[in-house]
Amino acid sequence: MFETLGLEITPQAAALWFGAAIGLCFGALAQLTRFCLRRALVGPMAERADARAVWAMALVVAVIGTQGAVALGLFSFEGHRFGAQSVPVLGLVLGGLLFGLGTVLARGCLSRLTVLSATGNLRALVAIVVAALAAQATLQGALAPLRMSLGAVVVPLGALPGAAWLWAAVIAAAALLVVLRAGARWPSLLGGAAIGALVPLAWVGTGFVLFDEFDPIALEGLGFTGPWAEALFWGVAAQVTSVGFGGGLVGGALAGALVAAIATRRFRLESFESAVQMGRSLGGAALMGVGGVLAGGCTVGAGLAGLPSLGVSAIIGFGSIVAGIYLADAVLARRGGARDLLPAE
Repeated sequence: MFETLGLEITPQAAALWFGAAIGLCFGALAQLTRFCLRRALVGPMAERADARAVWAMALVVAVIGTQGAVALGLFSFEGHRFGAQSVPVLGLVLGGLLFGLGTVLARGCLSRLTVLSATGNLRALVAIVVAALAAQATLQGALAPLRMSLGAVVVPLGALPGAAWLWAAVIAAAALLVVLRAGARWPSLLGGAAIGALVPLAWVGTGFVLFDEFDPIALEGLGFTGPWAEALFWGVAAQVTSVGFGGGLVGGALAGALVAAIATRRFRLESFESAVQMGRSLGGAALMGVGGVLAGGCTVGAGLAGLPSLGVSAIIGFGSIVAGIYLADAVLARRGGARDLLPAE
């Protein structure tokens, strides 16, 4: 469809600006709603219900919108990693557990840290840089052999049995039940729904609107592990590489969160309170960088955008992330005051 738009730029350049627009909306909405899976699962009890409702509402809209677009033939996950019939189970499970552990230690997943870093949180900013370095090292650096070794252990699981619409209905219904039981305020739910709408918009944009047979771009959705690695690599080697949707996404998310923080007077500089706190945060960031690559995405990439694809790899990766979050929080709870040493969100 791209050639019919009459744009005088390449599909990759258009994807960059499209990613920036998606990121701008995500950053602003995520800042206003405090969108965060960790907070929804193991955050303070007083905040947990509202956070769960926002995340679940986003998932409802993301699933319905994504599968609706697939049913209309706008794009397909065929050839995408979420549509793979052979699944690197070992890498997905290990990566998900590492990412979940890192999320708890750093007090936020990559998307949350991205948003926080734009609000003046220097802890989050430093953690994001460490996570991006770890992700790039896992993709193309010293840890790439480990990634390839784990990725070589595959299991031919195929696709989910039965009709796609039935699985989509089950996921959407389960998420909607969480929303109804939470009793969250309507502004929060509307914000969550808007975030969820960005998921199918990103898939349709890169897979249909910007598709060009003569200059194809990759089908990409919301996610922050790969995009941060892409942005980092471009930042240090712009002469040998370029950025597309992913680079635009992280840049837009930073800008959107910054605007929202300034508009609501929530921008303030914060830093680490102790060396131990800093070590935990940066260690968690490194685990997320490595784990996000192995798991096929972060809580947004493998979860919010991955689950609507109905891909087995996304389900395993996201399930492992959730398990890692709960396990890490349980271990810290047993250690008594260990939670108090973590940086505040």
